[in-house]
Amino acid sequence: MAKSVPVHCPTCRREHSFTPPTFPCACGRPLTLPVQTDASPEPVAHRTWRDAWVAVRCPSCDRQDQWPRPEFGCSCGTVMRLPVRPPEPGDGGPGAGDGTVRALRPAFRPVAIRTAGDAVVAAERYLAWLGYGGVTRPGDPQEEGVDLRAAGLVARVDPSTVPTSLRDVECLWLHGLADGACGVFFSLAGYAREARSRADDLRVPLFVMDLTGTPQPLNAPADELVERGPV
Repeated sequence: MAKSVPVHCPTCRREHSFTPPTFPCACGRPLTLPVQTDASPEPVAHRTWRDAWVAVRCPSCDRQDQWPRPEFGCSCGTVMRLPVRPPEPGDGGPGAGDGTVRALRPAFRPVAIRTAGDAVVAAERYLAWLGYGGVTRPGDPQEEGVDLRAAGLVARVDPSTVPTSLRDVECLWLHGLADGACGVFFSLAGYAREARSRADDLRVPLFVMDLTGTPQPLNAPADELVERGPV
């Protein structure tokens, strides 16, 4: 469990105890946002998408990703944005300074997931962000196992609370093989060990999603898809 840190309200000067949020990194390890205790929080006057996210590097896998910036509400009514230690200048890591398609994209705007439909919407928006145009939802019942389609792509979204199975991954791969398309999988609860291993063998990109609606690549094919976009 993350250790609490002191937070001083810039308005009333009261001191509070705040536990930094922890998120699951794509590598599977918990990532606790490194809230700075030696920097002053800023009152939130208005919110923008840019201010709502912060770049943090995972200390386990050295991967840098965008995470929701932590906020704290004081009893005096002030909502403050807490400073987070930025990645060290010159840090390496996946996608750093390589001039890829990923570096040219705007920040991804997630969709909070409250229902199974929200999970599909989040995946649909993410695929469009990756560069897939004309993402659609197939209406043919014969296409069970495919939730989203685009040129050269079939995708499955698993919103259940149990890890995605080997059978589900192989079913999606077969759909892609039949169509000459890339199969991309999104899951809320992660993947069974054998499902992840098989996806690596079949080169199926795997993504995990949290309730903020932000997919994170879980294996090398997913990393490559994020870096290069559609081919």
